[in-house]
Amino acid sequence: MHVLICGGGVIGACTAYFLARRGIDVTVVERVEVASSASGKAGGFLARDWCAGSPLDALARRSFALHASLHEELGDWSYQRVSSYSGLVVPEGDRRRHTASKLGWLSDGVIIGAQLSTTETTAMVNPRAFTTGMMRAAEQHGASVRHGEVTGLTRRGDMIVGVEVDGETIAADAVVIALGPWSLRAAQWLQLPIVFGRQSPSLVYDTVRVPAEALFLDYEEEQGIEVFPRADGSTHIAAFSAQIPLPVNPADVKPDPLAIERLQAFCERLSPVFRSDRIIARQSCFRPVTQDGLPLIGKVPGSVGAYIATGHSVWGILNAPATGEALAELVADGSAETTDLTPFDPARLRPLDPASIRMA
Repeated sequence: MHVLICGGGVIGACTAYFLARRGIDVTVVERVEVASSASGKAGGFLARDWCAGSPLDALARRSFALHASLHEELGDWSYQRVSSYSGLVVPEGDRRRHTASKLGWLSDGVIIGAQLSTTETTAMVNPRAFTTGMMRAAEQHGASVRHGEVTGLTRRGDMIVGVEVDGETIAADAVVIALGPWSLRAAQWLQLPIVFGRQSPSLVYDTVRVPAEALFLDYEEEQGIEVFPRADGSTHIAAFSAQIPLPVNPADVKPDPLAIERLQAFCERLSPVFRSDRIIARQSCFRPVTQDGLPLIGKVPGSVGAYIATGHSVWGILNAPATGEALAELVADGSAETTDLTPFDPARLRPLDPASIRMA
């Protein structure tokens, strides 16, 4: 059996690993490079029970456990357990800063409101290192990575029998669409629901090392300021996400200079460790989201041998291992045993009209 995976992000890498570990012949087609988009530029925050009460709960719990076991089994990608806190950055001149609870490495103007978790339930990885590490492990089990652009699929009736890559057809017994927000392009070839791309700028600082304390901060009208210290000595800070047109080529994703300048000014208010000379990356990525906020994981309706895994939004790094594991079971055995994929069935949402696709 030959499975061709379209997309070398974290979902594609994990799916490739769990398929290849079974001895299945796997080819991953990636246009730019492995982990070139959100899989290499996300925060990397992992939470065991933050999806409790939602359809994502079982997937998240399974994935959280897999992250720990894969780290032990396969190698070091800056995995560490962390505590997390919510808080507020108060305006300059606000006297609350002098009496409020704070963490020692933060400036006086950052108020810690509550502890959200302990190291029992939250952790962190470097997402690029995790994605490339999983792809490397897949290759060690026989998977291969081919660089090229997927431009279409080949059919025999209702059956998908191959993929067009840079004008060449590669035969396949099964095809997995794992292109993140660029899975939107596959709606031109398959009956797929719409996938949106939500952009998020971020900065990465060389902080040498700060405590393993993830922060979720509010500031006046801004919300969702995320601070993620990593075991490799870097700290990832993201904010100001927005839905804007998705570039056709992932290599064309660039951060908005004004958004980065604004984020940098904000970071300098958080702690003296966030100095401009410590910035090692100014970046932006698009996270894939769906109409109902749940990922698409499963068989593509009306196309035998076609599967999709995308739309994980902010939980892509967290939920990639369990997604890859369950999808590998579905492809190889016909059903997923480790995680129930029913809530994520692509057939639950209305297919997108291919004529409506617009990209920047």
